[in-house]
Amino acid sequence: RKPAGGKAPAVKHKFVIDYSRPATDGVFDGADFEKFLHDRIKVEGKSGQLGENVKIVRDGNSKITVTSNVPFSKRYLKYLTKKFLKKNTLRDWIRVVASSKDVYELRFYNIARDGEEEDEE
Repeated sequence: RKPAGGKAPAVKHKFVIDYSRPATDGVFDGADFEKFLHDRIKVEGKSGQLGENVKIVRDGNSKITVTSNVPFSKRYLKYLTKKFLKKNTLRDWIRVVASSKDVYELRFYNIARDGEEEDEE
């Protein structure tokens, strides 16, 4: 199906990575993450050259929105996010969870504190 204009529509992908939880604890640097994505996302096999095809927008200190006109997988964003967490040695505390169809959320692992929870039963 082609629109009346004759050109095939550009593939639009919009993914959001919500890092508000770790950011409020001060363990996650949004600007650093944005730069990391900017340098690492590959377009046509080349990293660091996003051009007009992929746009990364940071909204305040809570989320990053990645919009793409070229085929782009959500899974790739998860992969890069985990790579960033590993690089900053946060991988043991923060997990990447899909909270809806095109949103990833960074959450802390629910670590049972020794001795606190057991007394409640």
